[in-house]
Amino acid sequence: MRVVKIASVLLILALLSCGQKSELGTKKNPIKMYFVPSMEAGKIVTSGKEVSDYITEKTGYHFKVAVPTSYASVIEALGTDETDIAWLATFAYILANEKFGAEVALTTVRNGLESYRGQFLARADSDINSLEDIDGKVIAYTDAASTSGYLYPSAILAEKGIEPKDMLFAGGHPQAILAVYQGTADVGCTFWSPPGEDGSIKDARRAVLETYPDVVDKIKIIGFTDWIPNDTVTFRKNFPAEIREEIVQCLLDFAATEEGHQTLLTLLDIDNFVRAEDSDYDVVRRTLNILGTDAAELIK
Repeated sequence: MRVVKIASVLLILALLSCGQKSELGTKKNPIKMYFVPSMEAGKIVTSGKEVSDYITEKTGYHFKVAVPTSYASVIEALGTDETDIAWLATFAYILANEKFGAEVALTTVRNGLESYRGQFLARADSDINSLEDIDGKVIAYTDAASTSGYLYPSAILAEKGIEPKDMLFAGGHPQAILAVYQGTADVGCTFWSPPGEDGSIKDARRAVLETYPDVVDKIKIIGFTDWIPNDTVTFRKNFPAEIREEIVQCLLDFAATEEGHQTLLTLLDIDNFVRAEDSDYDVVRRTLNILGTDAAELIK
């Protein structure tokens, strides 16, 4: 009888153990870090793992890095605790904050700037030379949750009364460029950053330059949006504050190293980070108000 009781107790303890979730950051329960598919997913994952490996080395926390198929998937993952950290485009952050209480921790820095613009692109051999010429044409946006690839450019066209004949969501900045390059669309909308000191391009065309070396000659810029706060490193609501601070400091330290700087450039053309607050993104909310809408309406 005593043996039976001991066996029963051991069974209960085993069942309780199975029901307990491993501590966050362990191999059994890694911190999940997702990226939006703004660039080629394989390259993002490779560089993203280099980032997480550095944090693991410094803190002992383990990570899972992934690139879901859409911006919306990453946003929803923050709300279901499917991910803990998301590298979100500006408008995607607004959506995640409005719907799920996600919290921005860092803003990216590119070429010394904490903001960027959207650009309108067309084939160099086309007769499309201004925003007004977009009227009646086919336009390729990146994603419905992209600030530079949809929200700001569509707002400008709406304000000017310019109506494209048709629109499509290409799925990312490189894809929107290729839609124009290959003739699927007349105009594409992507992010723009100013050229480097040596004149090298830093805008979205850089992402396809290796595969399409003539892209700068074939694709011209015909217009810009207003300035937009840069993209973010965002944490889900209720993420442990102590762990968050360790990760944030590691990212700042990583960017300050030569190896880290090169990894971040490869990842998303990032030079550095600065600490951020939600109020830094109120300018985007004001743009939504100008359009007569808000994030909640766009994510219903």
